[in-house]
Amino acid sequence: MRTHEQNEPPATHAAELPRAMRPRRPEAFDASYAGTPPWDIGRPQPAFLALTQAGALRGRVLDVGCGTGEHALMAASMGLEATGIDSAPAAIALAEAKARDRGLTAHFLVHDALQLASLDQQFDTVLDCGLFHVLDDADRRSFVENLRAVIPSGGRYFMLCFSDRQPGDFGPRRITRDEIRASFDKGWQVGSIKPAKLDTRMGPEGILAWLARITRT
Repeated sequence: MRTHEQNEPPATHAAELPRAMRPRRPEAFDASYAGTPPWDIGRPQPAFLALTQAGALRGRVLDVGCGTGEHALMAASMGLEATGIDSAPAAIALAEAKARDRGLTAHFLVHDALQLASLDQQFDTVLDCGLFHVLDDADRRSFVENLRAVIPSGGRYFMLCFSDRQPGDFGPRRITRDEIRASFDKGWQVGSIKPAKLDTRMGPEGILAWLARITRT
């Protein structure tokens, strides 16, 4: 895996970001990949990399809303069977190119995260970096139901999302701990929701986030 310095893209200022990002349907993001969107940092998020190094990822891994595939490729580099899905064809094309360039085997699909059940597959670990916080309330409920269809009992869902502790109103909606617990109140066990940082191209300080560890019961 390449180093932070080799992958560090130029910073993006908050003023350059679209302010109408909440809520948005997942398929609305395809045009963002004509350039380099602020969330595409060219490396795994430190919070998810730490999970991987701690051995938290296991079995078949799904990177949902995978963007250009850094977390699926991270799992693949650990010898895990990894799949990434995103509704943006441009992002999937970039993810596939990265896999070829790095000599890694991962499956990438253009697919709607609100239709996970139609994959007709089961995953032991699901990673979500920045998807949950762009969904409106109705889509959030649909997404959780679809997660239920693809995660077996004992499977785990790890989510990294904007926290309500983050000041300002640019970018996606802020999420509270209570909202996370309410969304996963039936058929799930919320193990922890801890403060974390979400790295972006906006600068080295990052975004205040939550890292949630949730198990399917």
